[in-house]
Amino acid sequence: MKTFKDKVAVITGAASGIGRGIADHCAQEGMRVVLSDVEAEALARAEKEMKSAGAKVEAVLTDVSKAGDVEELAKKTLEAFGSVDLLFNNAGVHLVGPIWECSLKDWEWLLGVNLWGVIHGIHTFVPIMLEQGTEGYIVNTASLGGLASAPNVGVYRASKHAVVTLSETLFYELAAMDAKIKVAILCPGLIQTDLLTSRRNKPVELQDKSPRKPDIPDMAKTAFWQAFEAAPKPDEVAAQVFDTLKKDEFYILTHPEQTKTMVSKRLEDILSGRNPT
Repeated sequence: MKTFKDKVAVITGAASGIGRGIADHCAQEGMRVVLSDVEAEALARAEKEMKSAGAKVEAVLTDVSKAGDVEELAKKTLEAFGSVDLLFNNAGVHLVGPIWECSLKDWEWLLGVNLWGVIHGIHTFVPIMLEQGTEGYIVNTASLGGLASAPNVGVYRASKHAVVTLSETLFYELAAMDAKIKVAILCPGLIQTDLLTSRRNKPVELQDKSPRKPDIPDMAKTAFWQAFEAAPKPDEVAAQVFDTLKKDEFYILTHPEQTKTMVSKRLEDILSGRNPT
């Protein structure tokens, strides 16, 4: 896709972080933008700020873990702008802890957003985009963590590994039918977002009675914040996303060298038959 002016973009998780960065970039490209998020106050603020800057914006409060909400998002998008050209399945949450210490409610919440949110987006929007018969793009946000494994983030990485293979499969299937819809997968490393405080949006019915450990252990905070302050910002990621879309490339890697090291080590372990290193 070479030009974006007047296209319609739907972005989940658009009120903050990478989603907001993508939304702002869409507006800069002259697109009409549908902002979707579960956080009402932040969503209203994003809508107000973007409209004040002259953007054509529609905001839709959406819990992507609920199929009905995503169907309503599609309905309101078509009512507002008449079509869907780019879909960014971006909404995501995070938690830390050994797999056995994460409660079933943790699993239900995280997979509901990170995996089912993408499933609902694909299930709802792909038929609409196919019926339009026009050029389109679906961009799913996974993670560098979806390409390798590590301790204490198993629930999160399991969701992102699933999003990677789901996206690759969607790529194959749409290509096999010569559809005009392209697919890309965003696999960011550490970015300056508030992802690690995403438990603020955990539904009441999925809250646990016992307090959870902090997402960043005290002993790791200093090193983490040093890395965080040096990490790319959402607007930089958004610019990279659009550069990649213009080239019709599938993998969007914000930390290519780190990704290469981690993925190579994992593949070498598999191909050589050795235990994970």
